[in-house]
Amino acid sequence: MNKTVEQKRGWILASLMMTMMLAAMDSTIVSTAIPHIVSDLGGFTKFSWVFSIYLLAQTITIPLYGKFADIFGRKHILILGIVVFFIGSATSATAWNISSLIIFRGIQGLGAGSIMATVNTIVGDIYTIEERARIQGYLSSIWGISAILGPALGGALAEYLNWRWIFLINLPIAAVSIYFLSAFFKENIVSVKSKIDYKGAILILLSLSLLFIYLLESGQSWPWISVQSFVLLGLIVILIIWAVRTEIKQPHAIMPIWVWRNKTLAFTNLAMAGMGLVMMGPETFLPTFCQTSLGLGTIASGFVLATMSIGWPTASALSGKLYLRIGFRETSLIGVSVILLAFIGFLLIPRPQPVYLLVIDQILLGAGFGLLSTPSLVGIQSMVVWQQRGVVTGANIFSRNLGQGLGAAIIGAIFNNSFLHQMKQAPEGLSASTKDILKILRNPEIAESSKAFLREAINTSMHYIYWGLVLFTLFIFLFMYLVPHRDPKDNEPMVLN
Repeated sequence: MNKTVEQKRGWILASLMMTMMLAAMDSTIVSTAIPHIVSDLGGFTKFSWVFSIYLLAQTITIPLYGKFADIFGRKHILILGIVVFFIGSATSATAWNISSLIIFRGIQGLGAGSIMATVNTIVGDIYTIEERARIQGYLSSIWGISAILGPALGGALAEYLNWRWIFLINLPIAAVSIYFLSAFFKENIVSVKSKIDYKGAILILLSLSLLFIYLLESGQSWPWISVQSFVLLGLIVILIIWAVRTEIKQPHAIMPIWVWRNKTLAFTNLAMAGMGLVMMGPETFLPTFCQTSLGLGTIASGFVLATMSIGWPTASALSGKLYLRIGFRETSLIGVSVILLAFIGFLLIPRPQPVYLLVIDQILLGAGFGLLSTPSLVGIQSMVVWQQRGVVTGANIFSRNLGQGLGAAIIGAIFNNSFLHQMKQAPEGLSASTKDILKILRNPEIAESSKAFLREAINTSMHYIYWGLVLFTLFIFLFMYLVPHRDPKDNEPMVLN
């Protein structure tokens, strides 16, 4: 490869990393600024939707953008997504109440869906199989950096400037990304005769929107077992069946049936959904566990969680040598095994858990995710032609995001049920004051025996979560085991139908 082409790829990669940082950072930067936002805009009871709407809009549009990228080209769809994200960021900074902020965060999420669907597709287009593991390591590191910097930066901007700056800082990054893509990414679009499946797109968007609303709001806005819950669930089932029947008959489907008829694609996507699910265990409850059970501060508990980002990009970058030698499936199976060891490792750590052992366990967990996610993505990208790479990449990323939505609900239910069951035996006066656990643990008027009981209840609930994660990881192993072996040296892509 000549020097000019290599330099252009370097600039393209820089733009892709900046673009990925936009989507990754906005998943975390808002968290520490929420108290300032609510103080300014009001609407405390609605603030969870500031997070939920972003995840919802991002996830439901990924299959749509993946299909569009195969029809209109990756460059046009990615730039469109960045522009939409730019608009969402600019309007979020001008929000006048919590409802307007939720709407504008939804616009941000629509742009983030394009970023998630197309960045990895472009990597599959411009880099060889041998190079992609290293590049995926770079992209994975963006998520790790965002996990560390996002909350700290959000808190600092809200504290010393204004919370609106957490959205305004996106604008120059987005502008530079668009410039680099326009200047250096010259795409040869393969002509594709394809109609847009509007009916299928609408049905998929509606069914997934209601599914995420059901997962995110059940147990909070209404009980899991309630009329609202059953009505919503029934409507979701009807829409999903309607969408599936439509997509089976549609030759230009948004989510083509061949994605799920092919064993490699279907079982890999199921494994990615499982990975998204188990990721939510540590991400959702480990910082709370560190603060309540171990007594760590907010920043320290965040760093314990973020150490997973040390193992992830490192293992991702090194996975290339492994999958070129033993294959994509076998490398992914090693990754699943490492994840399983990490979850079992948490269960074996003696109580009270030494922080350094939790850090080692998190690094090991990150390594497992890196060895699973990168070979799985590179493997499915390498088996299809250009015209299908956007769809299979979008389906892969979508499956992981869907798993995260399911994981948030399932793991939350495991923790809440276990914790509430234990609180039935709580010392007198404690069960009535558990709405803010941290305040109770820091309250000098609460008896030490009551605090010890509360810490033990949290610790036990975390163990139930990790037992659940062990079970789900075994399913991931089964899905990857069912993926047919494919020689990584077989670089001939296939047209699937």
